[in-house]
This record gives sequence, C-alpha cells and structure tokens, in this order.
Amino acid sequence: MVLLVMGVSGSGKTTVGRLLADRLGATFIEGDAYHPAANVAKMERGEPLTDADRRPWLEALRAVIEELLERDATGVVACSALKAGYRERLHVDHPRVRLVYLEGDAATIRARMEARADHFMPPDLLRSQFEALEPPTDADVTVTIDQTPGEIVQAICDGLNLNSGA
Repeated sequence: MVLLVMGVSGSGKTTVGRLLADRLGATFIEGDAYHPAANVAKMERGEPLTDADRRPWLEALRAVIEELLERDATGVVACSALKAGYRERLHVDHPRVRLVYLEGDAATIRARMEARADHFMPPDLLRSQFEALEPPTDADVTVTIDQTPGEIVQAICDGLNLNSGA
C-alpha cells in the first residue's frame, strides 16, 4: 500500500508523512526531493510552477510509487498533488494507493511557512498553491491541520483503519 499525503506547501506533509511512515514501519518518500533543479530554482525565485514544470516531477514520483507497488512495499509519499490530474497521474485510482488530504486555511499555513527557515518554497508562493489546488472530493481521509502532528497521524490511522503500531 502507498499513502499519498497531499496538501499545499506548509500543510505539514513532510512532518506528518515521516511520523506516519515511522508508525507504520513504512518507507517515507519526500516528494520535493524529486523536483528537477530548475523547478527548485524557479520556486526559490518566487515563481510558481506551471503544469509543464511539474510534468517531470510527477513522472519521477509515479515511478517511485510503481516501484513500491511492484515490491509490495508500504510507502508514505509526501507530495502536494494539487490538481486532480496530478493525483490521477500518481495512481491515486490504483486500489493500493490511498489519498490523505491535509486541509488547512491560508492564514495558518502562511504562519507556518514564515516560521520555517529550511525550505525553498517562499511564503509568497502560497497564494499560487491555493489557486492551483483542486481539493479532492475522493480522498480516503481528509484531516484538518489545526491539531498536533501526532493527533493528525492518529486521525489518519483511524480514518484508514490502520492500527499497526497503535
């Protein structure tokens, strides 16, 4: 099984994804690590990515997901997956890929982004993230981010009936 943890930048995908992977004994995949250098440079300059920019990134993540599925491994992939077409490209329709949506409001997420110093995505790009976001209507579980990371992981496990490590 692969859990795709999605949401806008600053929603907690990496923090929650790592905790969730630890709890499940799963492989954690940081989606941002698969961005081509040109994408990272563009975001660092405060320029939003286009669909064309995201295409090689999505293809790389799709290959990672396929490899996890082929090995019958459990994985947690943190990836913004903002649009329905991106999620479709990442096999969200596959029976062993489950979609987890971390939902939050712009003010909360902006405050989080402004507090972090170790990420290439500047807070000024948050608006473009929300503009691109097509909130999933078919998420296996949607969790609001107005709780601790541990509580979010528990809500995900409860929502997906995952009791491993409980």
